[in-house]
Amino acid sequence: MNEKYAPILIVDDEPEMCWILENLIRKTGFACKTALSAREALNLAESDQFGMAFLDAKLPDIDGLELARQLRKKNAYLPIVIVSGYFYQDDLIIEGIIREGLIAAFIGKPFEHDDIVDIITRFASR
Repeated sequence: MNEKYAPILIVDDEPEMCWILENLIRKTGFACKTALSAREALNLAESDQFGMAFLDAKLPDIDGLELARQLRKKNAYLPIVIVSGYFYQDDLIIEGIIREGLIAAFIGKPFEHDDIVDIITRFASR
């Protein structure tokens, strides 16, 4: 495990997606914690520092973009990645929130495993 880097937060209401992301992240040598809801993620953020966050755009309790805003208030420098089958890379909403700095990157579902590894590698080296 990369003990110099804070754990990575995964938030998705689909347990299978959390499992996939968790396994990809652990194979890159990073620790992670998962949450199945935005509320659970916010509770984790109260007690833990995270080095990066992968958020689903559509969560049952709070929209993923709103969750990103709330996490950003707790850590202004947290790299947040939206992982979604709802939005697309060229969606005007996604382009806007990347430009404004709310999120660092977007990955569409279904994704290639290398896409996740590339994002982790890019932001973990900062």
